[in-house]
Amino acid sequence: MKRLRSVALAAIVAVGFAAVALVGQPPAPTGARMADAAKSFLAALTPELTQKAKFSYDDKHRMAWFFTPQQDKQKQATRVGARLEELSSDQKVAAMALLKTGLSAKGYEQATTIISLESLLKDLEGPNGAMTRNPAWYFVSVFGDPSKTGKWSWRFEGHHMSVNYTLDKGEVVAATPLTFGSNPADVKDGPRKGLRTLAGVEDHAKALIKSLTPEQDKVAKQAKHFPEIKEGSPTADVGAPVGVTAAQLTPDQRKTLTSLLAAYTERMPDDLAAAETKRAASTPPEKLYFGYSGSTEAGKGYTYRVQGTDFVVEFLNIQADSAKNPANHIHSTWRLLPGDFGLAK
Repeated sequence: MKRLRSVALAAIVAVGFAAVALVGQPPAPTGARMADAAKSFLAALTPELTQKAKFSYDDKHRMAWFFTPQQDKQKQATRVGARLEELSSDQKVAAMALLKTGLSAKGYEQATTIISLESLLKDLEGPNGAMTRNPAWYFVSVFGDPSKTGKWSWRFEGHHMSVNYTLDKGEVVAATPLTFGSNPADVKDGPRKGLRTLAGVEDHAKALIKSLTPEQDKVAKQAKHFPEIKEGSPTADVGAPVGVTAAQLTPDQRKTLTSLLAAYTERMPDDLAAAETKRAASTPPEKLYFGYSGSTEAGKGYTYRVQGTDFVVEFLNIQADSAKNPANHIHSTWRLLPGDFGLAK
């Protein structure tokens, strides 16, 4: 009996040491976690769903991304991928687990809030609305074989969201395009009144604009709105940068610009956010531009762009929301230059 107790105690101690060792281990790299989550997602699918979700790495759909509603004249979805409403409970859990690997806790909260706003739009627009509003109309696609050795990619997208990751040899080589939108930008009525899903990308930009001197503003303000984000393309095609440079800003204004960029990078997992933050910080101040158009007054449309040598932030708030409140509908994205999906490498 004494021997058995000793063996049991030894086993408990061993388990305890193993648990301590496990707790002390650093988290798995993001690329590895993505590969594991993608494998689990695909393994959970039926053969029929696998055909919808799995593509070759070189498939033409890999770089054909969209954050606007995609439907035919019969209001049927035209996106590729496995749709959330087609998935069982366990399959949905696996799909959302994959999404979590590509977003920070805050980014994931924003993403799920964006999804939930589809129900609000459905209520606001009614049964005769031009677009299908369905929080289960979000699609998951995997391109290539998820691994820690080869090239592969995955996407999670639907209305107002497109999350795209490209990996090679276990490393994330591109976290773009990463696009979030919000309609309404500010919920004006009802149980969710006051909800602002993407507040940071507005508040820091407005603070920077309001801080500009007349001389700075003359350079930063553009006569026309920046054009809509170019979806469906691996290149942003934004042209030459315009606006005031970081070199022309005061130290406090630069801090505000840094906070604005953080409102975009903080959507990503910590390690990827740090890499993109470093990308922006290493841009020479004379080559980092901020330009805007319109007015930041409530109900007035405005756009802005932050452009460096190898990245660009695009933002528009010029559309009315589904309750007809003017300029209450956000589109925002972080993209790489000259191209997304690893093309900039």
